[in-house]
This record gives sequence, structure tokens and C-alpha cells, in this order.
Amino acid sequence: MARLPAGIRFIVSFSRDQWYRAFIFVLTFLLYASFHLSRKPISIVKGELHKHCAGGEAEPSFSGQSSSAGHRPPRQLPDNETDCGWAPFDKNNYQQLLGALDYSFLCAYAIGMYLSGIIGERLPIRYYLTFGMLASGAFTSLFGLGYFYNIHSFGFYVVTQILNGLVQTTGWPSVVTCLSNWFGKGRRGLIMGVWNSHTSVGNILGSLIAGYWVSTCWGLSFIVPGAIVAAMGIVCFLFLIEHPKDIRCSSTLSMHSKGYENTVDRFRLHKPVLHGEKSRPLTLTQDPEMQCLLMADGKSSICPSHVVVLPGDSGNSMTAISFTGALRIPGVIEFSLCLLFAKLVSYTFLFWLPLYITSVDHLDAQKAGELSTLFDVGGIFGGILAGVISDRLEKRASTCGLMLLLAAPTLYVFSSVSKMGLEATVAMLLLSGALVSGPYALITTAVSADLGTHKSLKGNAHALSTVTAIIDGTGSVGAALGPLLAGLISPSGWSNVFYMLMFADACALLFLIRLIHKELSCPGLTAGGQAPLKEH
Repeated sequence: MARLPAGIRFIVSFSRDQWYRAFIFVLTFLLYASFHLSRKPISIVKGELHKHCAGGEAEPSFSGQSSSAGHRPPRQLPDNETDCGWAPFDKNNYQQLLGALDYSFLCAYAIGMYLSGIIGERLPIRYYLTFGMLASGAFTSLFGLGYFYNIHSFGFYVVTQILNGLVQTTGWPSVVTCLSNWFGKGRRGLIMGVWNSHTSVGNILGSLIAGYWVSTCWGLSFIVPGAIVAAMGIVCFLFLIEHPKDIRCSSTLSMHSKGYENTVDRFRLHKPVLHGEKSRPLTLTQDPEMQCLLMADGKSSICPSHVVVLPGDSGNSMTAISFTGALRIPGVIEFSLCLLFAKLVSYTFLFWLPLYITSVDHLDAQKAGELSTLFDVGGIFGGILAGVISDRLEKRASTCGLMLLLAAPTLYVFSSVSKMGLEATVAMLLLSGALVSGPYALITTAVSADLGTHKSLKGNAHALSTVTAIIDGTGSVGAALGPLLAGLISPSGWSNVFYMLMFADACALLFLIRLIHKELSCPGLTAGGQAPLKEH
């Protein structure tokens, strides 16, 4: 018999369930990357909506026109558009107007996030997420249609941003819940650190796509990302599997009796029984499918003789957790407030970094957008590094605290050296991206999943979506405030914006002090004060 090709041997070396887990990992990665892809265009287009003018004429170095676009004949300007940009953003108060656009989106996102988690727990994830992606694609494209229909009403753009912010809240609780259904706590920081790079990947792709058209036809900078989000919504509807039980996790346990295949049974692990000692079961997990997946990776050494199958309940005895009940989970409030300030810093960079680069390094909108992607490249490494360190040390809060402590002085150095040339800007973008995005990525993924499966919940899987929504919703309040404050402060100088960001980092660190002290004094505890669940 001929030897199997190397590629086929690689495929069959993994179990059916491992392939499903990999598929869900990649699919949810792409789904949420498309959400971020659609959020980035507004920051790229800002340099085109308002061009720096001198005496009523646009300065050539700030015109936002790329060299390749310089040969086009000038477009006939509508009555309410000037060489200073697109009305109404061509006036002196453009920074406040652009900041209001950011605030309208992010404020709607923050408010909607609190409701989204509660609604998401009660609806099928696949339908809920599909609706959100189709609606988000429509509203993102609607903003770009303002270019083609010469719409210059500020209210039109604000309302579009508000509606888009509301529907985008369907994304985060859905994908985090789905991923947590498929992956246990073992190596959660690393897995979710890698997975959370979708934020930076989406930002990078959004910057490149929006930058390609920003100087020639900025409407397409929104329409194309909107079409991509809508297309991914269709992919979500066709392929997303919410939970392992939907496709029966049976391959690993097929060697045992058929009773093991009951997807509503519960598995419990027993200690070896000694003479004179009563047998007491140790609950390994309330979720049999999760245990099956943990065993599928080949690192579980559970002996069949130690597994007892108990009949599952005919109905679901666990009800969705209340909002106040989720707030009582240890660590939720502290990490939520920490994320408020961490996300304030991250989203200020997300929405204002290209315009800052345009102002400081005198680049056009397209080149500034491309250069700003380096911040997201640094964010990819920062998120993965935070996950690896927190897994190794089993200290989520301490890992976040260390990166926040280093981020504040790094931002000060960035504000000073970015005026010295492109080389210094490139280096500081990478470093700042890693330190700013690391804590943000860790809290919104691994920490949220840890707290959503806290021991105080007694196995209630319905809590994860609400906990995730509370943490990210509180963070989104900071995300709304950051760009708004940047728009209000930047007229007095960009240095003041960086002072505001450093103060926010210090506040984020302050809210973690109690948890950091608890972790250092009790080395066996992780987020929320619970002992880590290790894979055997």
C-alpha cells in the first residue's frame, strides 16, 4: 500500500472536533475583523473631509491628493463644498464636528452594548450576529453614499453613525460567547490573545482599503468595507456553529458506551476512593461538550473508570443572569472601569492617529492612513504577548497593570519624538501599539471569558454574554469619550491630547490595584479571585 501524502497525513492527524474548533476560530476571527474593518474608514477620511487651507486655498502638502491622483482634472465643486474640504467639515470648527461624529457612533455603541448582551443571551447567536452584520454593512455604505449624492447635512452623517453604532453591538458578545463555547480555560490567554488580533487585522485592512480611495473617491472608502461586512454576515448565516453540541462531539468518546454520546449528560471526575474515605465527586465541568473538546487535544489523562455519567435534566435549569447579578461577580466592576480608560486611549488612536500623523509629519491622507497601520501591527504582538504572560504567570490583572505602567511614559516619548521624522514615528508606533492594545485585548477576551465562567455562577453558561457586554459596554463609554475629548483638546495642541491619554492610563492602572494586590498575595488566583482551571 502506497504511503499517504504528507498533506493527507497532516489532515488525518487531527480529530474531527479539533478541525471544527479551528474552523470556528478562523470564522469568528474573520467575522469580527470585518466589523473593525468598517470602523476604520472615518479616521482615514478625516484628512479629506477637511483640508488645511491658507487664505481660502488648500495647502498643497496637506491637500490629501496622492501623486497618482494629481493628473485628474479637478472635480466641479458643489455650491456648499470648498477647497478646504467637504462641507460642513470645511469650517474652523471641523475638529469639534469630526469629534462629534466619533462620539455619536461610540456613545450609541456604549449604550447599545449593555442591552446587546442581555438580548443576545435570549436569541440564537447565528441569527443575531447575521442581522447585525447586514445592518452594519448597510449603514456603513450609507455614509459613503453621501459623497455620491452630494449630501452636506451634518445631521445625516450623525444619524448614520448612531444607527451603525447600535447595530455593531451585536458583534462582540456574540463572537466571544461562541468562541468560549468551543474552547476551555486552558491556554485561554494565548488562544484569545492570538484570536483578538482580529481587531488590529481589521484596522489594518480598513486603513488600506479606505486609503486606496480616500484621495480620489472617499465614498468608496465606506461602501467597499460596508459590502465586505454584509458579505461576511451571509457567511455567518451559512456556516457559524454556535456550540459543540450542535454537531455532537462524539469522536473522542466513541470507544466508550453509547451513553457517553448523550449531549445533555454531565461528566464528573472522582478522586480515587481510599479505605475509610467517602467518595465525593469533583465537578470537572457542567458542560459535557466543553469537556469533550478539552479531551480532544490529547492532553487529558482522564481514565474511563473515573468518569461517571449522570442523566441530564430534561430542561435547562439555568436561567439567564440579571444585570445586577453579573455586576456582583468578583472583578467585573474593577476590570470594567479599567477597560473604560484603556479603551479611551486605544480608540483615541483609532480615530485620530491618521489626522495626527498628517499634521505632524505633513503627509497626505493616504500615506498617513498607511503609516497608522503600524500601531495596529504593534497591537497584534501586544495582545499575544499579554495572553502568553498572563497564562504563564496566571495573573491577568498584574499583566495588565505592568503594560499600563509602561504605556504612560511611552506615550510621552511618542509625543516628543514623532516630530523628529518618520523613523522615530515608526518605532514609537509599534511600541505604543503593543503597550496600549495589550491590556485592552486581554480584558475584552480572556478576562471577560474568565469572569463569565466564574465559580460563583455554578456553571451557568448564560452569564458569559451579559458579563462580556457589561465589560465591553463600560469600556465603550471610554471609547466614546476619548475621541470626543481629543477633538475638543487638539486645537490647543496635540501635546495636551497626549497628557490626557497618559492620565487615562494612570486611572486604568489605579482601578486594578486591589486585584493586583490580591493576585500577588494569593498566587493561585486569577481574574475575579478564582483558582485557574488547568488542563491535565
